[in-house]
Amino acid sequence: MDKIKENKLPKIYIADNTEDNLIENYFKDNENFEFVGSSCDGLQVVQDVLKLKPDVIVLEVMLSGLDGFAVLDKIKTLKDEMPKVLFVSNLSHSGFVTKALQSGASYFMVKPITPENLENRINEILNNGRSQNENKQLDEKISNIFISIGIPAHIKGYQFLREAVKLAVEEPEIIGSITKKLYPTIAERFETSSSKVERGMRHAIEVAWNRGKIENINNIFGLKIYNRNEKPTNGELIALIADKMIMDG
Repeated sequence: MDKIKENKLPKIYIADNTEDNLIENYFKDNENFEFVGSSCDGLQVVQDVLKLKPDVIVLEVMLSGLDGFAVLDKIKTLKDEMPKVLFVSNLSHSGFVTKALQSGASYFMVKPITPENLENRINEILNNGRSQNENKQLDEKISNIFISIGIPAHIKGYQFLREAVKLAVEEPEIIGSITKKLYPTIAERFETSSSKVERGMRHAIEVAWNRGKIENINNIFGLKIYNRNEKPTNGELIALIADKMIMDG
């Protein structure tokens, strides 16, 4: 039977040149993270990150061997497994901040920083900037729509579709990679296969359409989008609901 994976601690790597190791020691003892390594040498950081594949990197601009920007450029080969990158530095010039964000970093913090503030920023990044309450509200909004259009909560496709909508809200471009990225991502989270995810979603939509609640979806979006004989594809329904979530804030 398919089951949801237990929540795993986010893996963190520290690439910092601070001699007192305050940040490193803080995350080594932090029960909310899995500390996987550290280095102040850019070349070593690249090797470690490509091997360890952390979820987030705290990356100093000024490192020996390679600077933080060069490190970021080299680890982009991870693509779908690319970690979130949070730059830290004593250098506060706006050009560094702009370059960091344009290079793909999620955040830039100017030293001195406290480990507690750093942890808060990391949690925001990992949660895509949403608080736990906001995530709960998003879950509730999606669930209300599913129930309204007749997708029963007890079937597996309901869970798959809800996760898909959340992914599409966080990363809208994933709709263009349903087979290559969206299905495999959900399959990994639920410890199942991409084909079962696709079939489960399709079955959930078929159940909804057979229940004859087509008018509800038109009422929700304020447009006559579908009629009784026009059943949306998985991707169409996911994109439609995700767009509404985004427009509703």
